[in-house]
Amino acid sequence: MITYAQQNSDQQTDVTPPAADDHIAPAPRVSVQAFCETVETAAAVQSAGEDRRLAKAHLKIQMGGMAAAVEAYRSAPTPNVIILETEGRNDVLTGLDHLATVCDAGTRVIVIGKINDVTLYRELVRRGVSDYVIAPAHTIDVVRAVCNLFSAPEAKAVGRVVAVVGAKGGVGSSTIAHNVAWAIARDLALDSVVADLDLAFGTAGLNYNQDPAQGIADAVFSPDRVDTAFVDRLLSKCTDHLSLLAAPATLDKVYDFGAEAFDSIFDTLRTTMPCIVLDIPHQWSGWTKRALIAADDILIVAAPDLANLRNAKNMFDLLKAARPNDRAPLYCLNQVGVPKRPEIAASEFAKAIESPPIATIPFDPQIFGSAANNGQMIAEIAANHRAVEMFLQMAQRLTGRGETKKPRGSFLSPLLEKLRSK
Repeated sequence: MITYAQQNSDQQTDVTPPAADDHIAPAPRVSVQAFCETVETAAAVQSAGEDRRLAKAHLKIQMGGMAAAVEAYRSAPTPNVIILETEGRNDVLTGLDHLATVCDAGTRVIVIGKINDVTLYRELVRRGVSDYVIAPAHTIDVVRAVCNLFSAPEAKAVGRVVAVVGAKGGVGSSTIAHNVAWAIARDLALDSVVADLDLAFGTAGLNYNQDPAQGIADAVFSPDRVDTAFVDRLLSKCTDHLSLLAAPATLDKVYDFGAEAFDSIFDTLRTTMPCIVLDIPHQWSGWTKRALIAADDILIVAAPDLANLRNAKNMFDLLKAARPNDRAPLYCLNQVGVPKRPEIAASEFAKAIESPPIATIPFDPQIFGSAANNGQMIAEIAANHRAVEMFLQMAQRLTGRGETKKPRGSFLSPLLEKLRSK
């Protein structure tokens, strides 16, 4: 894909995380070599190499610009992607002509230059350049340029991973994850899958009233078999737009996994589903940390007490530092207003975390308990409950979609509803 990134020459050097709908798909395992002329660009490329979306890419940085690249590839094979920085117009065109004589077929070239001119861009396109970025190039510009080489423009929304995790056990993070996923599928009409990662005690099957014979355990214990067809067979259909990758919820095995145990599953789901909701158990291990950092958006669920405040603050700070080019994690407060229980106010959470919660869900044991025991979502048993609107708002924030896809009713709809109820 060829794009033309225009930036103002007086653009500031600070990096603003991408907006909610600016979804950048991760790059595959590719080799990237950059030839920079300025220290600032080299620093931006180095920082891009540490971004989660380029975690699989092998990045090498050298100084010397176009001349160094031409010299380097006279006796060495070219990588999948070459990033070239140049400061002149004639230099870049001449240099590209020389590079073409030593460049292998299939290598993609990204040029970083200071000249903002459409005529130059057309000349670069004619010579086979894949992308042109106007200097100064920031970290997110480099990440976007490399990742967009391997994703089609029509697949922009495909593969968004939303991770939901509790700041403490028993705070209802699974209930929130399942209801938010329901809102994503039903109200936003976005094909989604819920992956229950608590293999020993997962509740997604119960909450959706599903009892599939196969699930995520079959994939994680057979990594060599994981592909699109295999994962599709493991999915259990909940609604037209919602599928479930259920946990076995049995104790006949010990579920100890390495940090990369779920990578192939997530990669496969990204290629087939526009939205993947990860129901992550409350534990801290290599694979849970990796899943959270690699997610596109994160929701932390906390109850209004001191332990949750401490844990949520620690998780928020770690994830924000590990994902400097992404949106900061989001969090919500759940089970608020338990009778006679001293609680920490939402304002105190906002002060400590330096961000307000996106929702404050009231304690309602009658509705939530009935839904859990019946294997239903809150919207199914109490469509007008205020939590339903909160789940929709969280779904919109996490997916970057502000519009619902509910069918429009006629002016006779209220009357028809009354007649049906009678």
